[in-house]
Amino acid sequence: MIGLAAILSLAASSCLSKEPDVPAGPGTAANQDGRDLQPLSVTAPNGGTLVIKKAADPSNICFVPSEDVRARLGDDAYAVVAQGATEPPFQNAYWNNHAQGIYVDAVDGTPLFTSKEKYDSGTGWPSFWTPISQDSLELVEDLSYGMRRIEVRSKSTGAHLGHVFDDGPAPTGLRYCMNSASLRFIPREDLAQQGFPELAKLFE
Repeated sequence: MIGLAAILSLAASSCLSKEPDVPAGPGTAANQDGRDLQPLSVTAPNGGTLVIKKAADPSNICFVPSEDVRARLGDDAYAVVAQGATEPPFQNAYWNNHAQGIYVDAVDGTPLFTSKEKYDSGTGWPSFWTPISQDSLELVEDLSYGMRRIEVRSKSTGAHLGHVFDDGPAPTGLRYCMNSASLRFIPREDLAQQGFPELAKLFE
Protein backbone atom coordinates (compact mmCIF):
# COMPACT_ATOMS: atom_id res chain seq x y z
CA MET A 1 0.00 0.00 0.00
CA ILE A 2 1.24 3.48 -0.84
CA GLY A 3 1.54 5.58 2.32
CA LEU A 4 0.07 9.05 2.40
CA ALA A 5 3.41 10.51 3.44
CA ALA A 6 4.89 9.28 0.18
CA ILE A 7 1.90 10.55 -1.75
CA LEU A 8 2.22 13.98 -0.17
CA SER A 9 5.81 14.30 -1.29
CA LEU A 10 4.45 14.27 -4.83
CA ALA A 11 1.11 16.00 -4.27
CA ALA A 12 0.13 18.50 -6.93
CA SER A 13 -2.09 21.43 -7.62
CA SER A 14 -5.75 21.62 -8.59
CA CYS A 15 -6.91 20.69 -12.07
CA LEU A 16 -8.09 23.17 -14.60
CA SER A 17 -11.88 23.39 -14.78
CA LYS A 18 -13.43 20.40 -16.58
CA GLU A 19 -10.03 18.78 -17.15
CA PRO A 20 -9.82 15.09 -16.15
CA ASP A 21 -7.61 14.09 -13.24
CA VAL A 22 -4.50 12.38 -14.58
CA PRO A 23 -1.28 11.25 -12.92
CA ALA A 24 1.63 13.64 -12.93
CA GLY A 25 4.46 12.52 -15.14
CA PRO A 26 7.62 13.54 -16.96
CA GLY A 27 7.21 16.47 -19.25
CA THR A 28 4.45 18.21 -17.34
CA ALA A 29 4.90 21.81 -16.27
CA ALA A 30 6.27 22.39 -12.79
CA ASN A 31 5.65 25.11 -10.26
CA GLN A 32 8.31 27.07 -8.35
CA ASP A 33 9.07 24.29 -5.88
CA GLY A 34 9.68 21.85 -8.71
CA ARG A 35 6.55 19.75 -8.38
CA ASP A 36 4.25 18.95 -11.28
CA LEU A 37 1.18 21.10 -11.74
CA GLN A 38 -0.98 18.11 -12.64
CA PRO A 39 -2.72 16.32 -9.73
CA LEU A 40 -1.35 12.97 -8.61
CA SER A 41 -3.76 10.06 -8.95
CA VAL A 42 -3.14 7.04 -6.73
CA THR A 43 -5.20 3.86 -6.73
CA ALA A 44 -6.63 3.24 -3.26
CA PRO A 45 -6.10 -0.24 -1.76
CA ASN A 46 -9.86 -0.92 -1.65
CA GLY A 47 -10.50 0.42 -5.14
CA GLY A 48 -11.16 3.90 -6.45
CA THR A 49 -8.70 6.73 -6.86
CA LEU A 50 -7.17 9.20 -4.42
CA VAL A 51 -6.35 12.53 -6.06
CA ILE A 52 -4.41 14.94 -3.86
CA LYS A 53 -4.23 18.55 -4.98
CA LYS A 54 -2.20 21.56 -3.91
CA ALA A 55 -5.28 23.76 -3.89
CA ALA A 56 -9.02 23.24 -3.90
CA ASP A 57 -10.54 23.14 -7.36
CA PRO A 58 -13.06 26.01 -7.67
CA SER A 59 -14.94 24.10 -10.39
CA ASN A 60 -15.86 21.44 -7.82
CA ILE A 61 -17.11 23.82 -5.14
CA CYS A 62 -20.59 25.31 -5.07
CA PHE A 63 -20.69 26.24 -1.37
CA VAL A 64 -20.48 29.97 -0.75
CA PRO A 65 -20.22 30.80 2.97
CA SER A 66 -23.26 32.84 3.90
CA GLU A 67 -25.18 34.11 6.86
CA ASP A 68 -27.90 31.59 6.01
CA VAL A 69 -25.45 28.72 6.49
CA ARG A 70 -24.14 30.31 9.68
CA ALA A 71 -27.68 30.68 11.06
CA ARG A 72 -28.58 27.10 10.17
CA LEU A 73 -25.42 25.45 11.50
CA GLY A 74 -24.48 27.82 14.32
CA ASP A 75 -21.28 29.79 14.83
CA ASP A 76 -19.12 26.85 15.97
CA ALA A 77 -20.04 24.57 13.07
CA TYR A 78 -19.75 27.47 10.63
CA ALA A 79 -16.19 28.09 11.82
CA VAL A 80 -15.37 24.47 10.97
CA VAL A 81 -17.03 24.09 7.57
CA ALA A 82 -16.30 27.57 6.20
CA GLN A 83 -13.12 28.61 8.01
CA GLY A 84 -11.32 25.30 8.58
CA ALA A 85 -11.50 25.33 12.39
CA THR A 86 -11.13 22.12 14.40
CA GLU A 87 -13.56 21.19 17.16
CA PRO A 88 -12.24 19.88 20.54
CA PRO A 89 -11.60 16.13 20.81
CA PHE A 90 -13.96 14.12 23.02
CA GLN A 91 -16.28 17.14 23.13
CA ASN A 92 -18.22 16.74 19.90
CA ALA A 93 -21.42 15.05 18.84
CA TYR A 94 -20.26 11.87 17.09
CA TRP A 95 -16.87 10.79 18.41
CA ASN A 96 -18.53 8.15 20.59
CA ASN A 97 -21.64 7.50 18.49
CA HIS A 98 -22.13 3.75 17.99
CA ALA A 99 -25.57 3.84 16.36
CA GLN A 100 -26.06 2.42 12.87
CA GLY A 101 -26.64 4.92 10.08
CA ILE A 102 -24.92 7.31 7.72
CA TYR A 103 -23.09 10.62 8.06
CA VAL A 104 -23.93 13.32 5.51
CA ASP A 105 -22.49 16.73 4.68
CA ALA A 106 -24.00 19.13 7.21
CA VAL A 107 -24.37 21.80 4.52
CA ASP A 108 -26.23 19.98 1.73
CA GLY A 109 -26.90 16.42 2.96
CA THR A 110 -24.59 14.55 0.57
CA PRO A 111 -23.89 11.04 1.99
CA LEU A 112 -20.22 10.75 2.99
CA PHE A 113 -19.63 7.93 5.49
CA THR A 114 -21.49 5.06 7.16
CA SER A 115 -21.30 3.60 10.65
CA LYS A 116 -20.11 0.32 9.12
CA GLU A 117 -16.72 1.93 8.41
CA LYS A 118 -16.54 3.98 11.61
CA TYR A 119 -14.12 2.84 14.32
CA ASP A 120 -12.69 4.02 17.63
CA SER A 121 -9.38 5.65 16.78
CA GLY A 122 -8.81 6.93 20.32
CA THR A 123 -8.41 10.48 18.99
CA GLY A 124 -11.72 11.91 20.20
CA TRP A 125 -13.00 12.64 16.69
CA PRO A 126 -15.26 10.46 14.52
CA SER A 127 -12.97 8.31 12.39
CA PHE A 128 -13.66 6.15 9.33
CA TRP A 129 -11.43 3.84 7.31
CA THR A 130 -13.15 4.65 4.02
CA PRO A 131 -15.87 6.96 2.66
CA ILE A 132 -19.03 5.80 0.90
CA SER A 133 -17.50 7.12 -2.32
CA GLN A 134 -14.14 8.76 -2.83
CA ASP A 135 -15.83 10.82 -5.55
CA SER A 136 -17.74 12.71 -2.83
CA LEU A 137 -14.51 14.06 -1.35
CA GLU A 138 -11.74 16.39 -2.40
CA LEU A 139 -8.27 15.91 -0.89
CA VAL A 140 -6.08 19.01 -0.62
CA GLU A 141 -2.50 19.38 0.57
CA ASP A 142 -2.44 21.33 3.84
CA LEU A 143 0.83 22.95 4.96
CA SER A 144 -0.61 24.94 7.88
CA TYR A 145 0.92 25.01 11.37
CA GLY A 146 4.29 23.84 10.06
CA MET A 147 2.92 20.39 9.19
CA ARG A 148 2.18 18.54 5.97
CA ARG A 149 -1.27 16.98 6.06
CA ILE A 150 -4.10 16.08 3.70
CA GLU A 151 -7.27 18.11 4.20
CA VAL A 152 -10.58 16.44 3.37
CA ARG A 153 -13.32 18.60 1.86
CA SER A 154 -16.80 17.76 0.66
CA LYS A 155 -16.67 17.99 -3.12
CA SER A 156 -20.31 19.05 -3.42
CA THR A 157 -20.07 22.01 -1.05
CA GLY A 158 -16.40 22.73 -0.44
CA ALA A 159 -16.99 22.37 3.31
CA HIS A 160 -13.97 21.51 5.45
CA LEU A 161 -14.48 18.04 6.95
CA GLY A 162 -11.15 17.17 8.56
CA HIS A 163 -7.98 15.33 7.50
CA VAL A 164 -6.97 11.86 6.34
CA PHE A 165 -3.97 9.97 7.76
CA ASP A 166 -2.23 6.68 6.97
CA ASP A 167 -2.47 5.13 10.45
CA GLY A 168 -5.91 3.54 10.07
CA PRO A 169 -7.00 -0.11 10.18
CA ALA A 170 -7.16 -2.68 7.39
CA PRO A 171 -8.16 -2.98 4.66
CA THR A 172 -7.28 0.60 3.65
CA GLY A 173 -4.82 1.65 6.35
CA LEU A 174 -6.44 5.09 6.25
CA ARG A 175 -8.04 7.20 8.99
CA TYR A 176 -10.50 9.82 7.85
CA CYS A 177 -10.51 12.00 10.97
CA MET A 178 -13.62 14.16 10.68
CA ASN A 179 -15.21 17.02 12.60
CA SER A 180 -18.66 16.18 13.95
CA ALA A 181 -19.70 19.76 13.17
CA SER A 182 -19.22 19.09 9.45
CA LEU A 183 -21.51 16.07 9.54
CA ARG A 184 -25.13 15.20 10.23
CA PHE A 185 -26.02 11.71 11.37
CA ILE A 186 -29.07 9.92 9.97
CA PRO A 187 -30.04 6.77 11.92
CA ARG A 188 -30.56 3.54 10.02
CA GLU A 189 -34.30 3.50 10.71
CA ASP A 190 -34.75 6.98 9.18
CA LEU A 191 -32.81 6.47 5.96
CA ALA A 192 -35.71 5.51 3.70
CA GLN A 193 -37.87 8.32 5.03
CA GLN A 194 -35.12 10.86 4.41
CA GLY A 195 -34.58 9.76 0.83
CA PHE A 196 -31.81 7.17 1.11
CA PRO A 197 -33.55 3.77 0.64
CA GLU A 198 -30.55 2.42 -1.28
CA LEU A 199 -28.24 3.12 1.65
CA ALA A 200 -30.69 1.55 4.09
CA LYS A 201 -30.01 -1.73 2.27
CA LEU A 202 -26.41 -1.62 3.52
CA PHE A 203 -27.66 -2.48 6.99
CA GLU A 204 -29.93 -5.40 6.06
